[in-house]
Amino acid sequence: MFALARNALRAPARRAFANAPAAAAASLHTLPDLPYAYNALEPYISEEIMKLHHSKHHQTYVNGLNAAEESYAKATSVKEVIALQAAIKFNGGGHINHSLFWKNLAPNAEGGGQIPEGAFKNALERDFGSVENFKKELNTQTAAVQGSGWGWLGYSPKSKKLEIVTTANQDPLITHIPIIGIDIWEHAFYLQYKNVKPDYLNAIWNVINFKEAAKRFEDAAK
Repeated sequence: MFALARNALRAPARRAFANAPAAAAASLHTLPDLPYAYNALEPYISEEIMKLHHSKHHQTYVNGLNAAEESYAKATSVKEVIALQAAIKFNGGGHINHSLFWKNLAPNAEGGGQIPEGAFKNALERDFGSVENFKKELNTQTAAVQGSGWGWLGYSPKSKKLEIVTTANQDPLITHIPIIGIDIWEHAFYLQYKNVKPDYLNAIWNVINFKEAAKRFEDAAK
């Protein structure tokens, strides 16, 4: 009976991390390499921020997730399994969100900020009126997040449309398929933009990887 209960509780966690990097059992999750240099997003996101954000903050989520899953595997009671859910959600969400976020960005000199013609751009214009309206709406809703969290452009499997969603803390986006995610935690911008969130949100569009977003949209809409 206990084995069935524990497996039932583990199932959501397994589904949530199905796309996370996997390695040996001793270290299931690893920090992904950035697809560009730490200084490649300047002047819009500083080298100092990128180093800290990637090598310190994301690494902390990876470490926390591995530790939580190790404890999860050794749990001997339902109570222990339940007690670990918060750590798995927080660190697992942080790992998933940041792994997406790095690919979400691209150096301006290499096409960051440029939206290719095609189905994705057409969908933005259909669902938001224009690309500029889309940016304004996502910036407005992301800036309004209380405390730490994320602003998302997601594809809704129900409505078959692109929609803006926000999540708190490191909660992953599960109601929609993520297309673009913007980290609004202070560690993502404070060293450069201080407490002026709108400046960070306006600047980040210069390094958004719209080619990656277009690919995600096309895959989601199939």
